[in-house]
Amino acid sequence: MGLKGTYKPQIAAVASAIALSLAAWGAAVLSDTEAEARADAGGGAGAGSRQEQPAPPAQDGKGPAQVKPAKVPESIAHATEAGGTSVSITIDDGPDPRWTPRMLDILKENGVKATFCMVGPRAQEHPQLVKRVVAEGHRLCDHTMDHDTTMDKKPVAYQKQQILDAKRLIEEAAGGAKVEYYRAPGGAFTPDSRKIAAAEGMRPLGWNVDTKDFELPGTAAIVNTVKSELSNGPTILFHDGGGDRTQTVEALRQILPWLKEQGHPASFPVRTTP
Repeated sequence: MGLKGTYKPQIAAVASAIALSLAAWGAAVLSDTEAEARADAGGGAGAGSRQEQPAPPAQDGKGPAQVKPAKVPESIAHATEAGGTSVSITIDDGPDPRWTPRMLDILKENGVKATFCMVGPRAQEHPQLVKRVVAEGHRLCDHTMDHDTTMDKKPVAYQKQQILDAKRLIEEAAGGAKVEYYRAPGGAFTPDSRKIAAAEGMRPLGWNVDTKDFELPGTAAIVNTVKSELSNGPTILFHDGGGDRTQTVEALRQILPWLKEQGHPASFPVRTTP
């Protein structure tokens, strides 16, 4: 009894320590498993002990490194994201303080989202309009710096400057929202300009129906052009800049309800390969 009594407290202490260690190990495994489960379920930062690492600093030390643009095709888009009988409303040459707000009001009244192809300096002059376009759920498109319809005959360096400078100005005016498309002025695309745009995450954007509203043919003529040429494809071209757009505003007011009645819901232009 003397020998047994001597070691009993020590044995009990060892057993207790082992039990505590096993309990701690089990709790750690459970915590780690919960963290993984939450992360898989989309918990992200703050889920368990596993957190997303912060973005690496930029080399100039002024903020997070730029995220690589999403890869998009270099081909010119004409289709819509939704497909089927949907249409895309695209509006070029603005923003303009007189006409863009009126078009935005009409789009909102009809529950339609559009793509605004903006000229860089115009966006810089009217950042409040660019921000409104973004805030109301529309998308941005790069329409170059100077709207030079002879871009396809100019050096590649000039094309690059026209595209990238405009993208920068539009995104700055938008408060950081991304430009998702590039439309060459007058359709003056080149393989180089399409490649430059796509490398920056901007899908080259064409059109199927040219309303020719810039020629001021009259509201009825603009409306009739849309109705008669919609069979050409879903992407419709209007303008909110470059002159008096009274006819375009009134035509848009008539066309949007008609499109809905005819079973043509609004969609954005496609950005990726279907």
